Amino acid sequence: MAAPLAKKRSVLFVCLGNICRSTMAEAILLHLIKEKGETDKWVVDSAAVADYNIGLPPNSRAISTLKKNGITGYTHTARLLTPEDYNKFDIIFGMDKENMMDMEEMKPKGKCRAQLQMLGDWDPKKERIIVDPYFSNGTKAFDVVYDQCIRCLTALVNAPDG
Repeated sequence: MAAPLAKKRSVLFVCLGNICRSTMAEAILLHLIKEKGETDKWVVDSAAVADYNIGLPPNSRAISTLKKNGITGYTHTARLLTPEDYNKFDIIFGMDKENMMDMEEMKPKGKCRAQLQMLGDWDPKKERIIVDPYFSNGTKAFDVVYDQCIRCLTALVNAPDG
């Protein structure tokens, strides 16, 4: 008899415009699970709570920060969080309190599969808020986002059920 198929873990990262924080988190998680040889065990995506950037690629500073840290080849087109996402994913991660409020407001009525969590809740340094780097000058704020995401996502993939 064949072994039962293992259920894939599915996560969606959400930020305001889906061109900075959520895309960086998506790229970092994809990189970490590839390093662990677990790409077949995960479904990973990202989305926005606002439609400012729909159809655009990630911010160039986000891409350069990822490349500087050895993450290359990541592509994404910004999209809006949909009602279907709440039943497609196990966890939907927000980056700050405003994202969490928006995600709650956009949540369809009735029972949903997804748990809504702050990605920063996984930070061993307990830095819960991942601040939007978009309006910052240069890439320093993007480096901070990268550092926070790598800590949180390393904890996530190394969790007993991760």
